[in-house]
Amino acid sequence: MSMKRLATLLAACAIASPALAADNIAVVNGQPVSAEQVDELVRMMVQQGAPDSPELRTQVREELINRAVMVQAAEAAGIAEKPSVQNELDLARQSVLIRGLFADYLEKNPITEEAMKEEYDQLKEANTAQEYQAQHILVEEEEQARQLITELNDGGDFAALAKEHSKDPGSGARGGELGWAQADNYVAPFAEALRQLEPGETTTEPVQSQFGWHIIRLQDTREAEFPAFEQVKPQLEELMRQEALSEYQQSLIADADIQKSE
Repeated sequence: MSMKRLATLLAACAIASPALAADNIAVVNGQPVSAEQVDELVRMMVQQGAPDSPELRTQVREELINRAVMVQAAEAAGIAEKPSVQNELDLARQSVLIRGLFADYLEKNPITEEAMKEEYDQLKEANTAQEYQAQHILVEEEEQARQLITELNDGGDFAALAKEHSKDPGSGARGGELGWAQADNYVAPFAEALRQLEPGETTTEPVQSQFGWHIIRLQDTREAEFPAFEQVKPQLEELMRQEALSEYQQSLIADADIQKSE
């Protein structure tokens, strides 16, 4: 059935049946399925990344109608009376209420732009990370690494040796260039050796990691660039929301009279 024919049929049903009021999308065995439910389910799906479109709304309408049929069948079969199902329903109800409680709290206590900027400034001020511009040569054997260090000490060109000998497919072709990165981006032995170097220095001993043996040259250092406020604003807001909810939850628990059985 085409979308046009479906819309015509639904319009005709709405006129012919008083039970199908303007705020209902269907009546299933005498029970209405409301347009509000469609809007709410669409809203939830849009929050998860789906675009609000006529096609989505049609799918949601059909899903809600199908659910109504299945729920009625479950109720007729007495499924809701089963203890295991009752437990699941209770847990689901708790989850919905808790989500509603948290949403209500955030609505009454929103994370303001001013608060986010203050948090951003504190994080930016505390950011003391260093970035390192480095080169390396990676080989399989320690002895080969030591021979290359000797060649470098005798005036060998680091980039040329890296292109010839390094087994790192990414940096080897670039003369061992790794670009700018924080030390923690590398495996621990590499990071530790990198931090010990001054700009222009090369490791005097091969550095072993799970990838093989490294010869590392530090070209330069700089303070890590901190991202702009607008760039991190969504993540910062979500982090502050989660922290606010955690504090709210802990305050409720602290004020509650809880008696635990042994």
